[in-house]
Amino acid sequence: MSTQPQMTPAQLNAIARSAIKARSVAMTQQIFSQTFTAGAGVNISQVQPVVNVIPRNVGLIRGFWVKVQMTITNGSGVTIDLSQFGPWNSLAQIQFNDLNNNTRIQTTGWHMGIINAIKSRRPWGGAFVNGTGIASGSQAGNTNMPIDYGDNWSAQIQAPATIAAAGTGTVIMWYYVPLSYSNDDLRGAVYGNVVNATMQLNLTLPTAPVVANGADNTNAMYFGAAAGSVALAVISSATITVYQDYLDQLPVGQGGVLLPILDLATIYEMKNTNFTAITAGQDFPMQFANFRDFVSTVVVYNNNPAVATGRGVGLDVNYFALQSANFTNIWKKEPGLIALQTRQHLQADPPPGMYYFGSREKPISTVQYGNMQIILNAITAAAGAYCNVGYEDFALVQTLSQAGSLAAS
Repeated sequence: MSTQPQMTPAQLNAIARSAIKARSVAMTQQIFSQTFTAGAGVNISQVQPVVNVIPRNVGLIRGFWVKVQMTITNGSGVTIDLSQFGPWNSLAQIQFNDLNNNTRIQTTGWHMGIINAIKSRRPWGGAFVNGTGIASGSQAGNTNMPIDYGDNWSAQIQAPATIAAAGTGTVIMWYYVPLSYSNDDLRGAVYGNVVNATMQLNLTLPTAPVVANGADNTNAMYFGAAAGSVALAVISSATITVYQDYLDQLPVGQGGVLLPILDLATIYEMKNTNFTAITAGQDFPMQFANFRDFVSTVVVYNNNPAVATGRGVGLDVNYFALQSANFTNIWKKEPGLIALQTRQHLQADPPPGMYYFGSREKPISTVQYGNMQIILNAITAAAGAYCNVGYEDFALVQTLSQAGSLAAS
């Protein structure tokens, strides 16, 4: 008497994932839209600091499209200029709590923005401009496409370069907040067809969207073009619109709805933390938390937050390294090499001070806390120098209760 070998959980998961991709219907539906307004000289965060969105309990949820449209009213006496991170900072924090109250996402707007760009391998929401990179033929002088391709839509990602004193400007930012790793890789997706629990998507509006001339503008959208108070330069209104991206009409088997159990048992995390007490010329470790597989790390290094120019393009850093518990450098790179590798991936450079370390082909796997760390060796580190670090990783639900939190110093 022969028996058929049982399939492994990975095989069952692959079968379920394949059936879902083949038979389910991809849905995108608006679940939230609301406009918030503030009085003259009052920033919107004083009226509505956090926007709480309750997702629909339906289907296999892959993520959310979030549109932030706001009016910046410059009630100050000086012109304000767009910061280098600009509309990325339209949201100070993005947080998602799942059905089991696990915080899967708790990170900044700029971190979500750069991950959106990295995963699409191009500047997020950008377009080629006709005549600067699109040719229609090899004949002399025939360099432009005779079709008006280009940056024709004004309601995508936008922000005026300057806003005059007593003037206003409209800023629009789109984010994609992912729950699953991608449309094809469903690790992290949330099965929403439940009635006994709720999820929450919390969007925090910035408390300081405009900072004074000469101040650190890493987390600001605008800064003063000249000396003078910018206290009355505020977000006077904001409209938040959220679309839910999910798979509906899932395939049904003998035991009920066919679900990828391993994918649902995996959390796709995006988290952010801050490190300080950096000393020039000394290795400064930034530890990875345990029980996770890290697929990317983004570091924003500011060597002097007392000035506006604290984020440089490599002249303030000797090297970064990935170091294991036995002090072995898995890699050790100068800033120029990191920048070149990022440019090859993104087709552009991120804003100054930002360093991207991808590990998607071979995730950084941590078994116990502190066994892997990113090392920064700085050339310049003034008092208060800091690193803002964004992590992107996978974790299994059942191990999170044993795992340490993200390091901070």
